[in-house]
Amino acid sequence: MVRAPSWRMLAASFLLVVTAGQVAALDTPAPSRGPGHAAIASANFLATNAGFEVLGKGGNAFDAAVAVASTLAVVEQQSSGIGGGFMALLHRASDNRDVFLDARETAPQAVDMKTYVGKDGKPNRDVSTNGPLSAGIPGEPAGLVWMAEHYGKLPLSVSLAPAIRIAKEGFQPDARFLSAIDDRKAVLARYPASAAVYLPGGKVPQQGWTLRQPDLARTLERLAAKGADGFYKGETAALLVSASRDAGGNWQASDLEAYKVKEREPLRVDYKGYRIVTAPPPSSGGVAIAEVLNILSGFDLTKLDAAHATHLTIEAMRRAFRDHNEYLGDPDFVKMPLDMLLSPYYADGLRATISPDKATPSDLLPTAMAPEPGMHTTHFSIIDADGNMVASTLTVNLEFGSGFIAKGTGVVLNDEMDDFALVPGQPNAFGLRGTLANAPAPGKRMLSSMSPSFVFGADRTAVIGSPGGSTIITQVLEGILAFVDGKSASQITAQKRYHHQYLPDRVDVEAGVFDDATAKTLTDMGHVLKNRSPWGFMNVVTWDHRTQTLEAASDPRRPSGLGKVQ
Repeated sequence: MVRAPSWRMLAASFLLVVTAGQVAALDTPAPSRGPGHAAIASANFLATNAGFEVLGKGGNAFDAAVAVASTLAVVEQQSSGIGGGFMALLHRASDNRDVFLDARETAPQAVDMKTYVGKDGKPNRDVSTNGPLSAGIPGEPAGLVWMAEHYGKLPLSVSLAPAIRIAKEGFQPDARFLSAIDDRKAVLARYPASAAVYLPGGKVPQQGWTLRQPDLARTLERLAAKGADGFYKGETAALLVSASRDAGGNWQASDLEAYKVKEREPLRVDYKGYRIVTAPPPSSGGVAIAEVLNILSGFDLTKLDAAHATHLTIEAMRRAFRDHNEYLGDPDFVKMPLDMLLSPYYADGLRATISPDKATPSDLLPTAMAPEPGMHTTHFSIIDADGNMVASTLTVNLEFGSGFIAKGTGVVLNDEMDDFALVPGQPNAFGLRGTLANAPAPGKRMLSSMSPSFVFGADRTAVIGSPGGSTIITQVLEGILAFVDGKSASQITAQKRYHHQYLPDRVDVEAGVFDDATAKTLTDMGHVLKNRSPWGFMNVVTWDHRTQTLEAASDPRRPSGLGKVQ
């Protein structure tokens, strides 16, 4: 039986020999691509088409990303919006540069942890997920402007034009959008501006309803005309601050003026001849994915039956999520032992604690200071004709974020404050627990599971990501493993999923992911399997360098998505 002291001693012994140079030893491969087709996969056909519209006007992948993201902010507001934030991985083909764009929300200057703690000492979930006090300072508008100005070819007004047009002229929300309104109707009804947009006549609208958003269109027009100042200063900023404060929030004009996009160096890990480029903190996803892959690199999963290969993967997930909870936070505020966590020597120590045929109860691992998987985020993937690539995950956190629209702006504010460890050791809305490393502080970015990733191989490349709260990490991990195994984009998005996040100590499983024999073997090993409804909305683009063909696939679980090559 594996016992916690052994785990600690092994991990500590390998910590002593880690150096920063071991994190990324090789350069990202530089596949070449001549003029030709482009591919986009997003959660909504209107957003995918907006991306192609901008490509057709001479834009590149980065201009298309601005178009896709801003259109999603209009047509998929239950999952993303300019009142939220995003993380994006960019690959610029001209100089083979990979960069991570951090447009994550930040805590306002007046943040006070006591605001979010109930009388029982536990998080006050109503305050942390509903209304203006739950909202961090949005990063998406600044991120879109940054991407257009530093990487795009077209004026921002051209890339934002599809979103502005759809907001003005209207669109018919799909069943997912309407279902989300129904789920959040009680909260939306609290706020007059929200109710006016989403609950016409005080009722949840039916299929065939046309949603027009003139206030949001004007907000986007100010962004297009004045860049970041069109959102973070002037009329839009004044409306956001006054609406927040009138409804009990704590935003100040200085919070908006101080917001900055961060460019960060991506994480890189090598696995079975592939180079994975993924998200660094304040995303926790890339670290966890790299840690799992480093552990699995010591096994030959191809020589194992399905049950034992899955068992080892689950055990690697368990250990990576334990470290996720313990160590990670905003790198501008917290010193994290990334050299240790990303080291192959550390992975050797973790691997040695895994029994080949018995589950390790999470309470036998060192303790770290959990609810259903969620889908209230979105992701898109792009490759253009020149080989530029974008993997971007966007969010407002829960469905329709805080549920609060700032009057006169059409902007739905996020509820990302809940992603902080508001009470260390207590789970957030996705069951994730954290320490003071992820406690809120003025200007601090909350930890995220968003994991936009590239996978570079000698013959194939993939752009991959998904929404899904804490399940983002395992979805992207399983997608990477499937790509390495030779699966296509459509096979990757369609494959059944499983998930373990250390606590609660169980394996969430999608119906059909395991056959009866595999499920019985895993149960006999000590794994607790719990059936869940399907989760995720993965959007993947792949590129076969040998045939110069692209494939774009959107998750078949969500029919509103569109993966398209054109």
